[in-house]
Amino acid sequence: MRTVIGAVSLAGALAVGVTACSGSAGTTPTPAASTSELSGSITVFAAASLTKTFTEIGDDFQKANPGATVTFSFAGSSDLVSQIKEGAPASVFASADEANMKKVIDAGLASGTPVDFATNVLAIAVPPGNPAKITGWNDLAKPGVKVVVCAPQVPCGAATVKVEQSTGVTLHPVSEESSVTDVLGKVSSGEADAGIVYVTDVTGAGSSVESVPFPEAAGVVNTYPIAVLKGSPNGKVADAFVEYVTGPEGQKVLNAAGFGKP
Repeated sequence: MRTVIGAVSLAGALAVGVTACSGSAGTTPTPAASTSELSGSITVFAAASLTKTFTEIGDDFQKANPGATVTFSFAGSSDLVSQIKEGAPASVFASADEANMKKVIDAGLASGTPVDFATNVLAIAVPPGNPAKITGWNDLAKPGVKVVVCAPQVPCGAATVKVEQSTGVTLHPVSEESSVTDVLGKVSSGEADAGIVYVTDVTGAGSSVESVPFPEAAGVVNTYPIAVLKGSPNGKVADAFVEYVTGPEGQKVLNAAGFGKP
């Protein structure tokens, strides 16, 4: 999925407000300058599980930097790595796990050291009403239960495999998807009795799905790193975006969505 956020000209409104407050009687107000000198466009490749939060963060970032434009490409982290390796014009990469970020580092495509900015854990998503009466992880392995998971090369799929190994309960999914959003779509549409996604996906989906908690999820925590990519145009904007995500503004949005601290 590709999402483009247009620049928001809030600085102009802010400038007017600041000028109105600071101007004195009998003088000609001087237009206030923008508080940001950043300008130019960047493209951020981000894990599908970050779609909602990064869209909000990108909007906030542009309001704070009216000259900057952020374009997002959301997909499974492994798919994004393949695109980056093939030369896709990405400026920043935000992965849902460290393993896929390492692939970018090993390929010599990261600029500097990636920064961990969030954590996430798995959850069982079921259609509203939980028609298959799923009560926990063991129920997912029962005959006739249609379970959808992420493919093992995708971070949520790799985490699912770890839960299978730790519990000794192996799932037999009817489908393996390339992103958590695809898994969530099959559950919310009623094509599956249950799907393994992240806690943040269930929270963000609202009433379209229900969550079945399972304590085994706490044993498998995914850490999300972010990095500027080599050769990125508008490197200052890319650096500033990474700082924004890892700073108080970005962390506030992520925490509100259910992401944990790194």
